[in-house]
Amino acid sequence: MCNRYVTPSRAEIERFWHIGNRNQPRWWEAAVHPRAAGPFVRAHDIGRDLVVGQWALIPHFAKSAKLPYQTNNARSEELTSKASYRQPWQLGQRCIIPAMSFDEPCWETGRNVWWQFRRSDGAPWGLAGLWNTWTDPATGEVLESYTMLTINADAHPLMRRMHKPDPTKSATAQDKRSVIPIGVSDVDCWLTGSVEEASSLLRLAPEDIFDAKPVEVPSLGGANAITQQALW
Repeated sequence: MCNRYVTPSRAEIERFWHIGNRNQPRWWEAAVHPRAAGPFVRAHDIGRDLVVGQWALIPHFAKSAKLPYQTNNARSEELTSKASYRQPWQLGQRCIIPAMSFDEPCWETGRNVWWQFRRSDGAPWGLAGLWNTWTDPATGEVLESYTMLTINADAHPLMRRMHKPDPTKSATAQDKRSVIPIGVSDVDCWLTGSVEEASSLLRLAPEDIFDAKPVEVPSLGGANAITQQALW
């Protein structure tokens, strides 16, 4: 599961996904964490819209925007069955989540070492997501929100190395997860295609598209040393 990513600038998002410059200046933090505000791209009558919402999807049946469970990541295998995501998926409420990089924990050394993932071609990631618009029944406030889709990565040579392994399960049954990049040529299909067409894009990216390495954390030494765990 992804719990931190860094967005491109507003101008980069507009330019790369051909949105136009009708949007307001950036009004989100570059580093996005669960339940913080982040940008996403969705289909619009005249093309595409850049929207800002909460990174944690608020389902239509929620009584409050503050959910007692996490919805910033959604397993793609559960989109037709999970109550929180079933309606947005069936209604075609799909979006692109722009990211310059995202972070994942690697436990190969026996401790949490954070890795950062960029694209090897230097372009931003366009990650698969779902969005929803929710109205607070108490106040009438309308809130936008989104979730990032993930897929099983137990067979992926790179992504299977991430996350803490479960010692009770075999290497092929860990359910390691990966985000799902949507290529530039597939954006229109993802945003406006049928459920069947969108489902065909729920796949792992090839290993060579990733530029991945451990995050370098400066050490202060002695009792004031900063651990990587403390930064996330």
